[in-house]
Amino acid sequence: MAGPLQGKVALVAGATRGAGRGIAVELGAAGATVYGTGRTTREQQSDYGRAETIEDTARLVDAAGGEGVAVRADHTQPDEVREVVARIESERGRLDLLVNDLGGEHLTDWHKPVWEHSLRIGIDRLRVGIEAHLITSHFALGLLSRTPGGLVVELTDGTAEYNRRYRGDLGAFFDVAKTAASRMAFGLAEELRPHGGTAVAVTPGWLRSEMMLDLFGVTEQNWREATEPHFGISESPRFVGRAVAALAADPEVARWSGRTLSSAQLAQVYGLTDVDGSRPDCWRYIEEVVEAGKPEDVTGYR
Repeated sequence: MAGPLQGKVALVAGATRGAGRGIAVELGAAGATVYGTGRTTREQQSDYGRAETIEDTARLVDAAGGEGVAVRADHTQPDEVREVVARIESERGRLDLLVNDLGGEHLTDWHKPVWEHSLRIGIDRLRVGIEAHLITSHFALGLLSRTPGGLVVELTDGTAEYNRRYRGDLGAFFDVAKTAASRMAFGLAEELRPHGGTAVAVTPGWLRSEMMLDLFGVTEQNWREATEPHFGISESPRFVGRAVAALAADPEVARWSGRTLSSAQLAQVYGLTDVDGSRPDCWRYIEEVVEAGKPEDVTGYR
């Protein structure tokens, strides 16, 4: 049977690993054609220094039931982004969904005030987390806005309510980049509304990305063995992927326009679960358990 996104075309900017890969795969599972961009290919590795490639992501999209197209692009470079969008227009003639998952998560001097934080690393974080998002929207939304029902998803970190506090443990550059994603979604929603389009920001919880699994010395198969406190509330990248796919398939998605949404919130609304059948509610857990100083106990939170 055809999936709910059959015939739809998506651009997932930053699809090499993590949330971007999880979203690309779940869009494929819903039948979409997914152009996944990134800087690490089988021939060329980015400064992340990791093995995941955009070709691997495209293969996973195919295996899930969609059509994956791997395109190498650095989204801080306008000419490269222009070429990506021109290719989509030439090959497909439309763009239904843009996912901006450009974060530069390695670009942080953890737990340092702004005057001690590396300026180079901090500015690079803003270039990837803000400038690259706007560059991508600049080139992609002209095409996306031609078809009513287009959707933009800005990936962020933290719900709107949670991010009223200062994310000082992660530093000023991180805080500014992530809260800016919510504001970008708000602004793009206003600009797309006259064209029948929608924009939202979406945050996963504690993401069990490839990098995080490696950091704690576990895999997706045995992640519960990690000794890191509170890792039991973590979620796979497929959870936020399912949330984004549900948004893209919702004929009433405009009801969310301009808002910042969490994977857990959308899972409740759309009846979704993570790959293990659970429904982790990370941000509520952080507030009610972690920040309250309580011992780890995910009972009632997944």
